[in-house]
Amino acid sequence: MGREFELQDEFAVEATPEQVWDAIATGGGIDSWYMGRTEVDPGAAGAVRTAFGGYSPPPAAITAWEPGRHLAYGTPEAVDGRRIGYEFLVEGRAGASTVVRAVTSGFLPGDDWADEFEAMRGGLGMFYRTLREYLEHFAGRVGSPLTVFGPPVTDWDRTWANMRATLDRQPLKDGAVYFDNGQTLGVRTPHALYRFLTGFRGPLMAAHILFSDVDTEAEESAWRNWLEEVTA
Repeated sequence: MGREFELQDEFAVEATPEQVWDAIATGGGIDSWYMGRTEVDPGAAGAVRTAFGGYSPPPAAITAWEPGRHLAYGTPEAVDGRRIGYEFLVEGRAGASTVVRAVTSGFLPGDDWADEFEAMRGGLGMFYRTLREYLEHFAGRVGSPLTVFGPPVTDWDRTWANMRATLDRQPLKDGAVYFDNGQTLGVRTPHALYRFLTGFRGPLMAAHILFSDVDTEAEESAWRNWLEEVTA
């Protein structure tokens, strides 16, 4: 059993089409709002490769490449039918405003497809809102992604309550919550985009984008300890 799916997101952003294209069609741009590390082989015959938390999905072949206007790419169909594709339509408006339409579609296999779909929908809402935050507050800068998985969660209500209770602590203290849908939370500070996500089948995840020089190993250790604290 499984299910075809399609999710759409559309928003206007105070950025030029060129800035939007750099954010969605270059490795450094995608690193600055999505999750993990991404490499882009540009062009109609190119590919998009992403890796995070020790996981590397199959390369996604680029199927549409019109700089400043249209980008599409997708993974090959797996043995169980799983596939996922991403499409971006970019339309410049008067001044420096741009409308971005993102369509995510594919097939989710298995009897638990509905649970995976809900987790995907919550996560994509976070990522696309982060794209908007990046373009409006950090455009032109390249962020350093930091992805950390916490221990398995047995009580999500308590975990989210614990997490929200820590938002007045550094480095989140001076931040503004820019997204909160019950499954994910995003906090923007002058130097970072901090994201917390309900991981499918288990852990609470920290998927941050840092825009300042940091000791990556120290940051990973600190956030791993924080995740263990709020899930205890």
